[in-house]
Amino acid sequence: MTFQEWIDKISGWVWGPPLLILLVGTGLYLTIRIGFLQFRLLPYSLKLAFTKRQDKKSDGDISHFQALMTALAATVGTGNIAGVATAVFTGGPGAVFWMWITAFVGMATKYAEAVLAVKYRVEDPDGEKSGGPMYYLERGLGQKWLGVLFALFGAIAAFGIGNLVQSNSVASVVNSTFSVPAWVTGLVLTIFTALVILGGIKSIGKVTSFFVPVMALFYLIAGLVVIVMNFDLVPSAIALIFTDAFTGEAVAGGAIGSVIRWGVARGVFSNEAGLGSAPIAAAAAKTDLPGRQALVSMTQVFIDTIVICSITGITIVMGDLYTGDLTAADLTSATFAKFLGSSGSIVVAIGLLFFASSTIIGWSYYGEKCFSYLFSKDIVIYYRIAFVAAVFIGAVSQLQIVWGIADIMNGLMAFPNLIGLLGLSGVVVAETRNILNAIKEEKKQGSTMST
Repeated sequence: MTFQEWIDKISGWVWGPPLLILLVGTGLYLTIRIGFLQFRLLPYSLKLAFTKRQDKKSDGDISHFQALMTALAATVGTGNIAGVATAVFTGGPGAVFWMWITAFVGMATKYAEAVLAVKYRVEDPDGEKSGGPMYYLERGLGQKWLGVLFALFGAIAAFGIGNLVQSNSVASVVNSTFSVPAWVTGLVLTIFTALVILGGIKSIGKVTSFFVPVMALFYLIAGLVVIVMNFDLVPSAIALIFTDAFTGEAVAGGAIGSVIRWGVARGVFSNEAGLGSAPIAAAAAKTDLPGRQALVSMTQVFIDTIVICSITGITIVMGDLYTGDLTAADLTSATFAKFLGSSGSIVVAIGLLFFASSTIIGWSYYGEKCFSYLFSKDIVIYYRIAFVAAVFIGAVSQLQIVWGIADIMNGLMAFPNLIGLLGLSGVVVAETRNILNAIKEEKKQGSTMST
């Protein structure tokens, strides 16, 4: 058995039924315990995330919006373009449906992660906030060994999902679309990454708060143009997504398990709900209550999967090229080219360039926080240097096994994090009551002022 085959086998075991059931089951359990909050307060949460009213008096390093954009920067990446395409190619159109299901329950998971991240965050000697699963596993659950495991997996995973995979995908697509040598793309990405991450979370927050909305709108507009111009294909594409979700006949030969597995796995790869990565950014936010930032954080899953991934998924199903030999970003590129001509490939190339670049920035922060938890903030500079160097290595290397390794590390991160979420669900419920009471008071004050 080759090394690649070993990696694929381990990845299949890690992302087998136990983890998928645990991910979705935890999301369902939390959804019930917080009273389907992600549905009831989604409009309020979106308004809170995108209004200029930010909490400047409370402790924290960055605003609600900057924390959301940092988390989105890390999640909106190759998973939205290449990951969705891989899910449809391998699992069939029905995989898109299971990505949606994963997202809706994942919003509750993401909410709970952010509540605990803010609740149990700490302040270092420099006055910077640090939080995430490693801290609520240690300080909340009282299981430091689980926190150490999470931080170890997270520090390593950052080089896979957040670095090598991203730069390699960008270099490949830019080369095939614009004939730019991989080393040139790698060098530009490396310099850009170094300039941003060496400034720390405040620098990252400023860059992502501008960068992420621009790149997301660019890709969304292009996708909506395709959908509107070919609206006659949309109803049949949506119908196929729903029917194939329960039959698996379109690609997987009736293997419904394959449809569900790839839909859930790539959904989680895209929005990272349950992995425990995004709450590391949420912990840096200025907020008066853990629940307030948590409401903002859960919108990340909605934007990433329900909005952006849906554009990719529906477009690919409409294009009907997923039964051929193309997969990953090549399938998405070919589909857009089918509808938009040569400009379609350019749209995907630019979108992937933006998405992957932002993911590298966001995950650099996650990785260094895990690293500083394990060792010391004093030597984080060495982690940053290694991370920057890996950007170039990823761009110029052949990394067929990296996707498998990234999947394995993601799965291993999820196990200790989900244990923490289940063990501390009572704290999440208590903090949910606090934010609901605060919202009621705000509404009362608002009605009193209006009269």
